[in-house]
Order: sequence, then C-alpha cells, then structure tokens
Amino acid sequence: MVMSRAAIRYAKAILETAVSSGKANQVNDDMKSVIAAVNSSADLKEFLSSPIIASEVKMKALTEVFGSVQSETKSLFRLLQENKRFGILEAIAAQYNAQFDEMNGVEVAKVTTAFPITADLEAKILAKAASISTKKITIQNTIDPSIIGGFILRIGDKQYNASVSNRLQELKREFSN
Repeated sequence: MVMSRAAIRYAKAILETAVSSGKANQVNDDMKSVIAAVNSSADLKEFLSSPIIASEVKMKALTEVFGSVQSETKSLFRLLQENKRFGILEAIAAQYNAQFDEMNGVEVAKVTTAFPITADLEAKILAKAASISTKKITIQNTIDPSIIGGFILRIGDKQYNASVSNRLQELKREFSN
C-alpha cells in the first residue's frame, strides 16, 4: 500500500469532519472494516484501482458492501467518486487510523514473534514498550517462524530485537572475528 499526500489530506479532512460530528470512533471502526475488506480480497483491491471500471459502478458496489457505515464515510466515498480516486481508499483508511490513534495518544507496537503471543509474552512486551514510549500501546502481532523464538518489537522508529535468530547472528559474528 502506497501512502500518498492525497491520502493523508483526505484522512485529515474526514477525521476533522468526524471529530466535529462526534463520530470519530465509529468512523475509525468503518476505516478498519475498509482495510480488512480490501486486504482480504484481491479482487476488491483490483476493482477499486481499475481505471476501466466507471466510478459510478465502484460507488454502487461500495455502498452495497459497506451499507452500514457512518454518513461521514459515505461522504468520503462520494468525494472519491467525484475525484475518481477510489484507488487510494485503503491508504486513506490506514492514514485515518494512524491519525486517530495519534490524536488519542495511542501508539502501535508492531511485534514479530515465531508463534502467536501468549499472555506472559504480551506482559513482557508491554513492559518493554512502556520503557520505550510514554503513550498508550496497542500490539499488532506478526508471525514469522524464521526468528525461531523471542520477539522483535517496533514502536515508531525504535526497534528492540530479542529474537533467538538475532542472538545466533551475534554469536556467529563473534566467533568469526
């Protein structure tokens, strides 16, 4: 997904509209469902970015797929239809979520583990995250068996690598010197 300046501007505009109408949380949920739908369906992603399909057809499909979304989200769809910018809908939704989290003092901690996070590991990760950031932390887990064990924690531009594969690489460098 490519982040464009246009996506950032659209997201900022919809966030301001949602905040002024008191529906920022509901619109955030709408944006999460848009991201989930586009990520789970390659056909939908291709459909939205296709220059061949008329924007009226795209608008009709979106109103059927996302029929229960807030009026602010529907107005975003109409605006994208007018400007023929449906291809950046996923980027707008992701940027909205990021701006919403920033507005509420929430930071996403991206955690890579070799297996799904257990409650014990989650407590360790949150403790380490608290030492890195003063904001409220939400965890986004990615599973990568190649790290063997432990975890890799990324918060903003900071990274803490407590993976077994990283430790093995460090040992390999020590022995090769």
